[in-house]
Amino acid sequence: MDKTCDHASVGVLVWRDKRLLLIERKKFPFGFAPPAGHVDGDASFEIAAKRELEEEVGLQTKSLKLVFAGRRENNCRREGGSWHRWKIYEAETEGEVKPSQDETKSFDWFDGERIKKLQERTKRYLAEKINESDWQKQPGLEIFWYQWFKELKEEK
Repeated sequence: MDKTCDHASVGVLVWRDKRLLLIERKKFPFGFAPPAGHVDGDASFEIAAKRELEEEVGLQTKSLKLVFAGRRENNCRREGGSWHRWKIYEAETEGEVKPSQDETKSFDWFDGERIKKLQERTKRYLAEKINESDWQKQPGLEIFWYQWFKELKEEK
């Protein structure tokens, strides 16, 4: 059973050769996203980021660089989870990707073109041009990440 939401989440961006590591989530919220999760009582956001990276994709963290911090409205599957304080990091990692059997349906390294295709699919889903069943079979970017990537693009 899921816990009550702690309203504190981390996300970890892992880049290799100008491609971003994204996982396809097995559980709500469905879609492709960087490794992410709740802080869950860890001593710091940084410790939570390292834990989530290892839990979801088996990578060890060599260094973290904070790229975003702030509050965002976004739903999660936990009770009361309608908003979160986020810290998003870029990570330098070591090791090979070993996806979590429990949380990860698939993973891949996405270049800008493939990320744009995922964004377009999410845009169509939000416009109700893709039904829930089809979305779960072939999702785009997880909605939170779609919105965040869109904001980043507008800032540039």
